Amino acid sequence: MAPRRTPDPPTDLFGEAAPPPRAEAPSGPRPLADRLRPAELEEVVGQDHLVGPAGALTGMLARGALASLILWGPPGVGKTTIARLLAERAGLVFVQLSAVFSGVADLKRAFDEARQRRRAGQGTLLFVDEIHRFNRAQQDGFLPVVEDGTVTLVGATTENPSFALNGALLSRCQVLVLRRLDDDALDLLLTRAEGEASRALPLDPAARASLKAMADGDGRYLLNLAEQLLALPPGQAPLDAAALGELLARRAALYDKDREEHYNLISALHKSLRGSDPDAALYWFARMIQGGEDPRYIARRLTRFAAEDVGLADPRALPLAIAAWETYERLGSPEGELALVQLVLHLGTAPKSNAAYVAWGEAQRAARETGSLTPPQHILNAPTKLMKNLGYGRGYAYDHDEAEGFSGQDYFPEGMPCRAFYRPTDRGAEAAIGERLERWAALRAERKRGG
Repeated sequence: MAPRRTPDPPTDLFGEAAPPPRAEAPSGPRPLADRLRPAELEEVVGQDHLVGPAGALTGMLARGALASLILWGPPGVGKTTIARLLAERAGLVFVQLSAVFSGVADLKRAFDEARQRRRAGQGTLLFVDEIHRFNRAQQDGFLPVVEDGTVTLVGATTENPSFALNGALLSRCQVLVLRRLDDDALDLLLTRAEGEASRALPLDPAARASLKAMADGDGRYLLNLAEQLLALPPGQAPLDAAALGELLARRAALYDKDREEHYNLISALHKSLRGSDPDAALYWFARMIQGGEDPRYIARRLTRFAAEDVGLADPRALPLAIAAWETYERLGSPEGELALVQLVLHLGTAPKSNAAYVAWGEAQRAARETGSLTPPQHILNAPTKLMKNLGYGRGYAYDHDEAEGFSGQDYFPEGMPCRAFYRPTDRGAEAAIGERLERWAALRAERKRGG
């Protein structure tokens, strides 16, 4: 929603703009996230590197030298709140614009009003949300008013400033990186929500952890979820993780419920292949073809089986599945069906491994649990000076230059332990893959001890 534009500031007898009165608290119901908005910089959670005792913003305010800033960070981590509190602490009039809803006329009006205030001895903090959405020409419009101090600009962006903002604007602003809220910060927000409501959230420990995982580092979203829970009747029994998921997110509905035989036969084919019984698989394949099933549907399911149930135990299975599918597309029925027969027999007799499938499931769960953790800085490219100054790419080891072509560096996010998602079997080609992984694990451990 676009922010309401405040009326033009009143003028005194000499035509100068007087400082606007402090905004009154809005009346009527307010969302929990708004009610819990910090009133002091010290109440902002998760950004101690900026607003803590030794924080960058704390130092600027102590020196009385608040610079124009670009606040770069994910949604819901406090960019708008910090800008508002900076204006209050520095004694500046807070003016907010959104690049989504504002144009050149809005910028010109804001600059003119800031000049009026400046003549009256009052400074302006101009907060521009989603500043990266302004085009290059609009961004250039900020340069003179930032350069001469007409406004102290605080821009908020979720995009990399190196790519989203003009170099000229970046050179006049200090870029500060806001962090996604960690588990402790999210827990503090939930505690504040419970204090405001004077009751605990109806969650067991596992569900509370799941709620924080749903928020993915976004404090505003977490409080919106908490508000739904606090709206439940008093005395609500604690929810477990499953009940929480049902309450806050509906599952997609099933489809084609009337075609039970269709699913029964494809299940029989799939499980016969998994059980390495090519004859039973061939029977169910014939049943489906005789029943009028589209061979393209069967080809798609067989390709899925090659990836899910054969995997790297026989790396030839997936290319063969694609080749059989393409052969059917070229020849059609009945000639093309023989290619699918060959595929059924190959899959039924191939060594089986679902290690890739299991690894993918575990990786997805880990991704949901850890949210938006950033890659370690040593494996990030640094095409701009700003990114180099932030430490991108520092300490990266080029594996091809290392002994045995293997550096043994850690590629997981900082704060996340290394995980083994893929555990190859000792069947088929995966046996050799397993030996290589064991060798690399030994080298990694050896180099960590040596480093």
